[in-house]
Amino acid sequence: MSGSNRARLIRQTLTIARRDFTATVFTPLFLLFLLSPMIMIAFASIGAVGGATLARGSGDKVQIIAIAGPDQAPALIAADKRLRQIVRRSDAPPLKIETPSADPKAQARAAFDGRDTDVAAVLYGPLDRPQILYGTAGVRASDYLATLADTVLRDQKLGDKPLSVATKTSIVRTKASRSGRNQSAFLAVTGIFFLTLFLSGQAVGTMAEERSNKVIEILAAAVPLESVFLGKLLGMFGVAVLFVTFWGTLLSQVGRLLPGGGAALAELAPAVGMPVFVLLFCGYFTMAYMLLGAVFLSVGAQAQTMREIQMLSLPITIVQMAMFGLASAAAADPGSTIATIAEVFPLSSPFAMAAHAANKPEIWPHLLALAWQGLWVAITIWIGAGAFRRGVLKSGSGRKGLMARFVRR
Repeated sequence: MSGSNRARLIRQTLTIARRDFTATVFTPLFLLFLLSPMIMIAFASIGAVGGATLARGSGDKVQIIAIAGPDQAPALIAADKRLRQIVRRSDAPPLKIETPSADPKAQARAAFDGRDTDVAAVLYGPLDRPQILYGTAGVRASDYLATLADTVLRDQKLGDKPLSVATKTSIVRTKASRSGRNQSAFLAVTGIFFLTLFLSGQAVGTMAEERSNKVIEILAAAVPLESVFLGKLLGMFGVAVLFVTFWGTLLSQVGRLLPGGGAALAELAPAVGMPVFVLLFCGYFTMAYMLLGAVFLSVGAQAQTMREIQMLSLPITIVQMAMFGLASAAAADPGSTIATIAEVFPLSSPFAMAAHAANKPEIWPHLLALAWQGLWVAITIWIGAGAFRRGVLKSGSGRKGLMARFVRR
């Protein structure tokens, strides 16, 4: 191919990409698409608040009881206040002190039959040999009451003043830890998966829509079909980049304002370093989107109705879920056979190699992986354009394409 022909193809591809980008972005529906995560976050927040309210309402009614006389009650309350600094609320519900009756054992059993509150465990008897009753969910609460009785006796013998004063110093690791690498790997796999799954699906409808109104036939007559496919893919990728840039900037600013947001980011410690990891994440997101978008674009080119699009898109989504599981297994076990398979297989390679960047510091495998994934993007576009040319353009406007006939059968 001469230089002038190559330049013309590039110009035609970019023209189609710009056309699809502007046709998608400069519409009122794009604003709804851009703000759709906010709608999902709002619904998720409402559900979380409702669930937390129910959990808190039921949790406030659970308590533990210590049946003790007035001489032991202040010591129990003081020890309980001190122990709760290191014990989770779920392990030790609020403590209630009750004055013993004539039969403390019967009083302890009767506490479990109350209607207003749920009792997890009840302590009665002398503190050196306490008797503790507990329900099915009160095993940890019974352990807490036993520790509480032991602490009260120690305080009575040794005093409640601390016997030692600790000096606590917070440190920050200078090298990547294993947990930090694992967190970075799973974050990369999950982030690329959800972004590509959420954004690449819009490429399905573009080709099907223009096929139904005969625009694609005009484009195919003026521009090589491969350029049409690549141009549409680049246009949709531009929309995805705009979406990711908008939400990435917004979430980065919100994360700084949240308490502990900076500390959470500091825990992420990819093996290649954070700047290189961010660049590789962007590169692998690009390849994952281009590859999955090319597949969806080819599917949309073969389908004629929304029903056919849905039927053809579902198997691709299921395969993508399987690739996510394969890449997650590779992230959890770097260097294993399953990790090598996930890094080589084209559909899972972007996810697995992003996890590879978090787990291992070598750079050269990523250059090879990006070239390998780019090759498969080109192969997918070539196959999709060839199938569209043979099955649709040569079948006439009144006949079904090969894939459409297969779906109907």
